[in-house]
Amino acid sequence: MIKYLKLIRYQNLAFIVFIQLMMRQTILMPILQKYGFNIPAFDIASILLIIATVFIAGGGYILNDYFDIKIDAINRPEKQIVNNTVPKRTAMLLHQLFTATGVILGLISAYFSRSFTMAFIFIVVPGLLWFYSASYKRQFITGNLIVAFVAALSVMIVAINELALLKLEFGDLIYETQIPTEFYGWVGGFSLFSFLLTWIRELIKDIEDIKGDMELECRTMPIKWGIAKTKWFIYTLIIVTTATLFTLNHLFISFDGSLTTRYIAFGIGLPLITLLGLVFAAKTSRDFSQASTLSKFIMLTGVLYGFIFYYLMAKTYNISLFDLFLLNK
Repeated sequence: MIKYLKLIRYQNLAFIVFIQLMMRQTILMPILQKYGFNIPAFDIASILLIIATVFIAGGGYILNDYFDIKIDAINRPEKQIVNNTVPKRTAMLLHQLFTATGVILGLISAYFSRSFTMAFIFIVVPGLLWFYSASYKRQFITGNLIVAFVAALSVMIVAINELALLKLEFGDLIYETQIPTEFYGWVGGFSLFSFLLTWIRELIKDIEDIKGDMELECRTMPIKWGIAKTKWFIYTLIIVTTATLFTLNHLFISFDGSLTTRYIAFGIGLPLITLLGLVFAAKTSRDFSQASTLSKFIMLTGVLYGFIFYYLMAKTYNISLFDLFLLNK
């Protein structure tokens, strides 16, 4: 059982569930409360959305390992599962089962929300993951961008789903409010953060895996540009990410006090600068693995800002926190 849990990257799947729940419960819910709307803690469409996302992501991880047998045999033979403890045929069957289940559940979720966009996403994303694993991940930049895009989409889809449900209940009246703008603005910010952090982490992993990738004649950035230039590209992305956070905070986040600024500075900005330092000093695969782990931590701290957002919304607009209690202004 443990080998199958590792095969589907159960920690990553748990993180996907956490992110989607955070977007709904700490970002979308307080925005709706601000305008006098209440949504149930859970509804069938949202539950199916989360489960479908988990199945498709799990199927994608299995497929990635299936196509990376030769690369993993060089880069991380001690961690290789497919063709070692799980036969190739079994892995492919599991991929098909997970992906088919995810697509079906996703289409059912889209039916409940009457959203063509949702249905389109659940049909297209598995295809993207197939072409990524089979080909694109070995190409220059393309593979990194696909993974980053899918990661960002897994965040944004929560807002797409909830807005579709609101339109189903209230019709086009919902577009006469600021709710759609705030939905896409706030969740879009988290989605952009997810895109940039995932891109950074994928580049770090490409450097970590350069030995096996070279043997299989891949054309990743470290192979085509060299490790030194790829590091400079990572530095640039880290600086852009940090600058974007502070710029968005200055231009669009207008809560009283400096709590958001302090959280961005110490909870996200400082770890990002630390990540830059780790990448700069990294020389071995172990070094880059540690940098990759730190990027995951930064992603987590970014998502946890949702609790800060809910607190500030509750304090500013006198709404209840999780329908439990009110905060004094």
